[in-house]
Amino acid sequence: MSAEKMPSKMMLKKAGNVLFIVLLLFFVFNTDAKSWVLRQLVSIGLFNAEIKKDAHSKNPPQNDLSFSFSDTNGKQISTADLKDKVVFINFWASWCPPCRAEMPSLHALYNKFKDDKRFVFLFISEDDDLSKARSYLQKKEFDIPLTVSTGIVPSQIFSGTLPTTVVLDKEGKLVLKQEGIAGYNTPGFIQQLKDLL
Repeated sequence: MSAEKMPSKMMLKKAGNVLFIVLLLFFVFNTDAKSWVLRQLVSIGLFNAEIKKDAHSKNPPQNDLSFSFSDTNGKQISTADLKDKVVFINFWASWCPPCRAEMPSLHALYNKFKDDKRFVFLFISEDDDLSKARSYLQKKEFDIPLTVSTGIVPSQIFSGTLPTTVVLDKEGKLVLKQEGIAGYNTPGFIQQLKDLL
């Protein structure tokens, strides 16, 4: 190998390493880039939610799981008032890349059920500034109902991990608690929700 070709190969290798580091830093520090990568993983089915048929029997005895929340107009409701309905609750924040990644799946699921009064969907923002959550939803054209918790949420429902998704059956019993990212708009999960009726 000639002495002239050695430096150019080393230069290419160094340039490749620098490019790799720059791309890695871009994905680590850019919220949109991280959420895009995670969304691709959700879309191929790597993370799917599942309500197990024996969820009632495997869950420990439950205390009162009710808590209060309000919509953006300030109307306060308690989950205790939602008995006889299947309640789907998602805790999220606009700054959270996994939350952003699963939002298209959640939005599509919501749109499938939004006219069915037997289901209630709560998208509870954990943003300190609710205007950021509103702005994110408007920018992405997600027409989900934005809510905020107004009281203490039982730790069986939410312990601080974002995103967290919970499903309560018609009796108010916890049948799903998914901490972390998941895909929800799948035929299997849709059928599992319907089976709770």
